[in-house]
Amino acid sequence: MSLNTAHVQGGGCLIHAGECIILFTDAVTIDFHGQDGRAFHGSKVGKLFLTTHRLIFINKSDKDELLSFSMPFVTLKDVELEQPVFGSNYIKGKVRAQPNGNWVGEAKFKLIFKKGGAIDFGRAMLRAASMANNNYPQMDNPPPYAPPEGPYYMADVPYGVPPPGYYGWMPSTEAFPDAPPPQSVYRTDMPPPYPGIIGFAGNPGYASAPPAQTAPPPQLFNGQDAKAAEAAQSAYFDPNRPQMAYVPPPSYYELPPPYKEAENKKND
Repeated sequence: MSLNTAHVQGGGCLIHAGECIILFTDAVTIDFHGQDGRAFHGSKVGKLFLTTHRLIFINKSDKDELLSFSMPFVTLKDVELEQPVFGSNYIKGKVRAQPNGNWVGEAKFKLIFKKGGAIDFGRAMLRAASMANNNYPQMDNPPPYAPPEGPYYMADVPYGVPPPGYYGWMPSTEAFPDAPPPQSVYRTDMPPPYPGIIGFAGNPGYASAPPAQTAPPPQLFNGQDAKAAEAAQSAYFDPNRPQMAYVPPPSYYELPPPYKEAENKKND
């Protein structure tokens, strides 16, 4: 986890190339315990982004020493959903510092959802973290934080839409229908230095980063391609095998025409 690395001036959220936003809420409170630094003191109110690679908190106050908090899934542990008899549901857990992440050690965190939705968000967060950890070689320390190289730019990020080429699990946005406000998400050209729910292309570790994902150019489909696309949209996720998605094979071949129709075509 890194401190004050996931925001831009003005309170915008900064994400990596190839990183997609899965869920978003602007009504969450976060508390930290186990750290003496002033940035961790007191409750923080702000926006929470669940992406394909991490959890991002953006503070609504620009006077706090903690302006943003980035929690890659591979830095989380002991995450639990709590449903107290009195009070709001919340998510709690522990997070480890990334080397070069502006803090050291480990901290406990507690996320309170004042408008509800903690269970939906927590289940999605646990599922995403489990999938990301399946793509990560277990090591003592998480991958180090590396500042983005080059400029960043405003990003038109689709909300609640599966990443290109991905047909596995995606959570419902029913409990969190609101997308991030316009001009509030920015992107760098640097890929994430840690795995996400898809992992890294050709490498299950974090040393080799995935290429940036861009929208494919428009294509003209023939009959076979159209059927293949239709089959891809019929894909489904098997909860017993979270690292895989089943795509039924397309029916490429049409039935032959009736005998009389074939004879007529032959005589023509």
